[in-house]
Amino acid sequence: MKKLSCILLPLILSLPCMAQTPEESDYYRIIDVPIPQDILLEVGGMSFTPDGRLGVATRRGEVWLIDDPVLSGTSAPHYQRFAYGLHEPLGLAWYDGSFYTSQRSELTRLTDTNGDAIADQYQTVYSWPLEGNYHEYSYGPLIQKDGSMIVMLNLGWIGYGASQSKWRGWTLSIAPNGKMTPLATGMRSPAGMGTNVDGDLFYAENQGDWIGSGYITHVETGDFVGNPAGLRWTGETGSPLSLKPEDIPDTGQPLFEVAKEIDALKPPAVWFPHTILGISTSDIVPDTTGGRFGPFTGQLFVGDQGYSKITRVFLEEVDGVYQGVAIPFREGFASGVLRMTWDPEGGMMVGQTSRGWGATGKAPYALQRLVWTGKIPFEMYSVRVMPDGFLITLTKPSDPSSAANVANYAVESFTYKYHSNYGSPPIYIMEHRVKAAVVSEDSLEIRLVLDGLREGYIYSIRAEGVLSMDQNPLLHTTAFYTMNRIPAGASLQIESRSDAVTVPSGDIGIESPDREPDVHLSVGTLPNLQFSQTEFSVPSRSTVALTFNNDDDMLHNLVVVRSDATDEVAMAALQLGLIGHEMQYVPTLDAVIAHTGLLEPGVSETIIFRAPGETGEYAFVCTFPGHAATMRGIIQVLAN
Repeated sequence: MKKLSCILLPLILSLPCMAQTPEESDYYRIIDVPIPQDILLEVGGMSFTPDGRLGVATRRGEVWLIDDPVLSGTSAPHYQRFAYGLHEPLGLAWYDGSFYTSQRSELTRLTDTNGDAIADQYQTVYSWPLEGNYHEYSYGPLIQKDGSMIVMLNLGWIGYGASQSKWRGWTLSIAPNGKMTPLATGMRSPAGMGTNVDGDLFYAENQGDWIGSGYITHVETGDFVGNPAGLRWTGETGSPLSLKPEDIPDTGQPLFEVAKEIDALKPPAVWFPHTILGISTSDIVPDTTGGRFGPFTGQLFVGDQGYSKITRVFLEEVDGVYQGVAIPFREGFASGVLRMTWDPEGGMMVGQTSRGWGATGKAPYALQRLVWTGKIPFEMYSVRVMPDGFLITLTKPSDPSSAANVANYAVESFTYKYHSNYGSPPIYIMEHRVKAAVVSEDSLEIRLVLDGLREGYIYSIRAEGVLSMDQNPLLHTTAFYTMNRIPAGASLQIESRSDAVTVPSGDIGIESPDREPDVHLSVGTLPNLQFSQTEFSVPSRSTVALTFNNDDDMLHNLVVVRSDATDEVAMAALQLGLIGHEMQYVPTLDAVIAHTGLLEPGVSETIIFRAPGETGEYAFVCTFPGHAATMRGIIQVLAN
């Protein structure tokens, strides 16, 4: 909604004028790129050619060339099919006169030799074996400065992540002549990769077995980054590792602690708290626009497919180790954000898809452009770790009185279990008292002094009461800093006391009637975030035993609610934040009638509950964030 003029509004309503709180769209605008109705542009990869045409690889196996996708002219862009018949390409790069893409089983070079904008050469650069598992996605390539190409191979899924065919779960470097060098392993679902502005390689991981939450990790030769399935190939020629799957302890201790005992195990550079910053981490692009995209030059932008959003990352090196902060940036895209690339005018092209993976954006696919409006948002530009806390740098000067008020901050630290189970709740949650907030003379920096720091933890830093000079709040009030190292140096001399509070974890119980069930129901899952059954009928006041079988490859629950409150319950679950996993993503609302716990893949649970006495429609829904839009069903309560 656009705000009305502060001159006209009082004249119309005879009321004092109140400025509207700034929104993301005031600073970064989303523009649709038209797609012809007969093209299923499920974007898997994107890359611009030197003459400004956008190449788009689709999950349907095609590559399209799009003229003028920036829409600088008055006509819709022209689409030309460049290649077809590929096997779900999930990456695209232009290099030395050709497009390169990773199909399921190979890195392929696509070349137009006669200038008609249609590929007439399809050349295999390097191929790898396939087991045929549906989960064996292949990503890339990412072109390196020396011309080598980085490819990452997804694990298969057989109720857990499995490397059934050679090099699954690995990062490979492939030279233009086809010579392959294995670099690192431990990848589970490496949906995105990119470099920082210095050229260092990072990859984006998705929650799953051995992966407590999404993250990005700095990748170097010989690294093991978490999931042990790919370690089965370390005996192969060229492997830079000697670890075996049985060398990895399955204790549930935090990954950071296990890494102290296993040299090759590298903790993430930046964690993305699950269901808070997203659920399906995707592409990584550094801001190389030289200021044309706003004030964040050099920082990383990281997509999220499930939440249809983009997060901003500021990295720093402490004692030679990467770590940094993740801050929300822009949400509201039409479909699931999978690929991002810079256009010639400094805007960001955002390629999207949702088929089979689900997204908060309702469209099955989309191509949109994100542009800076020229206005500077009031944001945390960066967060750096200090020996006794954090240094927050702002994009615009703050109101000093609000910035210096320690009551306007809240800081918690937490981490995740490192185990073979699917995902993890936040564990070892601790509140940290903010002892001081010291504001710089120019009001652009705030040094937060805390009671105690812990290496290996993620810090939630909330600054909800901090205002700008013109009394606007921060556009995004919460940042998440991953602390792998605490720097040496002097601390501010402030009296210290410890009042840290550890928040215990626990389960929500489901009350069950004592008598034997009158009705037995069963429901499972289908692809594309669907329940296998979407309608049941039960007599009023009957005792119902409902079995939910999670035969999907991700976490789900099943919550029975009043049908008029389905959206309210789903939104409340989304807002549970750090305690969401602990509460099974079931909010404490009267509209909730019964619910399962949060079930891992392959797990079943039966709940027993009394059907309402009032006849009519009731609903069941998965309230795991991002799933409620499609995972819904109806329970018809009938008169006896």
